[in-house]
Amino acid sequence: MAPTIKVGDTVPEGTFTYIPYSPELDSHAACGVPTKLDITKDWKGKKVVLFAVPGAFTPTCHVNHLPPYIEKYEEFKAKGVDVIAVVAANDAFVMSGWGRFEGLKDKILTLSDPNVEWSKKLGLDLDLSALAFGTRTARYAMIIDDLVVKYVEVEPGTGVTVSGAEAVLAKL
Repeated sequence: MAPTIKVGDTVPEGTFTYIPYSPELDSHAACGVPTKLDITKDWKGKKVVLFAVPGAFTPTCHVNHLPPYIEKYEEFKAKGVDVIAVVAANDAFVMSGWGRFEGLKDKILTLSDPNVEWSKKLGLDLDLSALAFGTRTARYAMIIDDLVVKYVEVEPGTGVTVSGAEAVLAKL
């Protein structure tokens, strides 16, 4: 799969949903209220690392993809990254639950790409209907600086290489 967006392109308009972290969520007695993140408004003037997973809590995503981003959080910040975010086709409640399970708090945003609308605009959707998962976000990573793509890579297989924390850090 080759993305339709490339280095040097400006990211298209789009909206993700997410549940902002608040200490009340730590008790697991509250679910939070989904809110919208307007990509072109909220990320204007910021350096963003966005990585996508086919699904929260799925084996590769949960064990191999997200944890290195957590472990290397300070390294990303030291390289001037303003926002680190993970996106999947899961709803905002599932993404928030995954973030709470992983102890992300407000370090890494857990974003929902409803109906894979934004990822599809970039050619970064993945049909997993054969696994009864429907259409999902592909496993990819992007570095976005003031809305301009500086790095975009899609995993060629089922593992984590070009979209992993090490690969992205090397491109910052």
